[in-house]
Amino acid sequence: MDNQRLLIWATFALLAWMTYTAWMQDYGPKPVVAAPQATEQPATGAPLDADIATDLPEFGAAEESALTPPGAEPATPAIEAAGSSAPVVTVQTDVFKVEISTEGGTVQSAVLLKYPVAKDQPDTLVTLLSTDREQLGLIRTGILTDGDSVPDHNATFTAARTNYELGGQDELVVPLRWTDDQGVSVEKRFTFRRGSYAIDVQQSLNNASDSAVRAYGYAQMLRRSKEQKRSMFDVDSYSFDGVLVFNGEKSEKLKRDDLLDDGQFKYSSNDGWFGFIQHHFLSAVVPQSDDTYDYNVQITKQQDIEVARVVAPTKSIAAGQSATFEATLFVGPKLQSQLEEIHEKLKLTVDYGWLTIISNPLFWLLSFVFGYVGNWGVAIILVTVLIKLAFYKLTEASGRSMAKMRNLQPRMKALQDRYKDDRQALSQAMMELYKREKVNPAAGCLPILIQMPFFLAFYWVLLESVEMRQAPFALWITDLSSKDPFFILPLIMGAAMFFQQKLNPAPTDPVQAKVMQIMPVMFTGFFAFFPSGLVLYWVTNTLLSIAQQWKINKVVEAEAKAPKGSKKKAK
Repeated sequence: MDNQRLLIWATFALLAWMTYTAWMQDYGPKPVVAAPQATEQPATGAPLDADIATDLPEFGAAEESALTPPGAEPATPAIEAAGSSAPVVTVQTDVFKVEISTEGGTVQSAVLLKYPVAKDQPDTLVTLLSTDREQLGLIRTGILTDGDSVPDHNATFTAARTNYELGGQDELVVPLRWTDDQGVSVEKRFTFRRGSYAIDVQQSLNNASDSAVRAYGYAQMLRRSKEQKRSMFDVDSYSFDGVLVFNGEKSEKLKRDDLLDDGQFKYSSNDGWFGFIQHHFLSAVVPQSDDTYDYNVQITKQQDIEVARVVAPTKSIAAGQSATFEATLFVGPKLQSQLEEIHEKLKLTVDYGWLTIISNPLFWLLSFVFGYVGNWGVAIILVTVLIKLAFYKLTEASGRSMAKMRNLQPRMKALQDRYKDDRQALSQAMMELYKREKVNPAAGCLPILIQMPFFLAFYWVLLESVEMRQAPFALWITDLSSKDPFFILPLIMGAAMFFQQKLNPAPTDPVQAKVMQIMPVMFTGFFAFFPSGLVLYWVTNTLLSIAQQWKINKVVEAEAKAPKGSKKKAK
């Protein structure tokens, strides 16, 4: 029994150490770096090469394949630095500030107004899209036609105004227009809504010429690609940074090295999408689910840029007729409620790993409780109580066995003294004692086996759910996703674990007893660097376990003192 207990704690210690290592890799202190760009002055980097041709095929190749031939290098259009001659339309809603270039209607900047880079830098906001070479992120849309002039992402559009604000409205529409001298015109409408990070893009082509026009719409996203250097000082170095695609059935992360080796990744789907993940944030393109679209993802080796695009089926537009190509862009935090509104599977961009089956319902329950209490810390406490109640009967049986083991300590010690030179006889005597007293020495494993999946699921929910990012609890805990700044919660947890040990049977082996005494100190050190929300969960769980075991110990002691044959059960 003692060996089993030690093995359990050793396993728990190993898991805790692995979690601690991952935490330090994700959220450990990082060196001071230059402040990221702020809202009013997006950074500008060196312009990209200006002599690279468009990466979309000529129109005539669209029917055969909208994708670059295997092995071909995907070329990237010229990207000019911020401040280029093309006029920019600025759009500000209650959640972000967006810049749209009149050159192609490219969304070239997006600053999230409610998400500072760090809690102590409230004026330095997260920027997801930018023309800066180091932080490149662009979303382009366009239409290719079989005409002489095409309204693609290089065409010049006109805008009635250069500044739009949502103000008191619930919806804001920003129109851009393009026309040629043959009577073909395009209106590109960007629709913004209050509280939403989604941007609906509708491209309407009106054919007022004398002949039919064949055309297809597309959406294209460009983003800087760089090799991820693993460092415990970099907050994002161990979080996936790259492209995630959904082919209508399953999602897949596309690793940089695989894209460089394979040349391209392509698929077709009538219910697909793609997105670029940046830890808690996402830039995604979700086309309208009405036809089969062709998708392609590649990396330009010359400029180290990831290019992802989706191409709609070709439409023939008769003279006097019109056609519309639609898609939804998402540029913002991975708020699961908003992601599900756009596409049921878009929340797959929130990566809970192999514990998704537990993390998803756990997050749902946390969100449900949060809706009533308005505090994520309180929600964690209440959900911990609910989990404890759900497994109460299961852990009660284990607790009773532990209590009985505690009462048997003197008799077990006597057996060890009697058979100290005969381990086989000692083992047989101990097993007979357990059988006679109806005690299961392995029952103590159960609570830990139950708690560990929830412990790890809580860890991933706290790290991957942007809803928990910089969320305050109370008093000195101002960010549940970061460590306790004064290490108060870890100290409380260590003291609680020490007291919990006193309620359980102590190992009869003196070496194991000393190891068990060190455990609370060791775990206090581990938990000192865990997210405070995770420590809050473990403190709450430990305190509830102490209360439960204390009650069970009292009941078992009363039953032991009751006269033999008495049917009255102690309460």
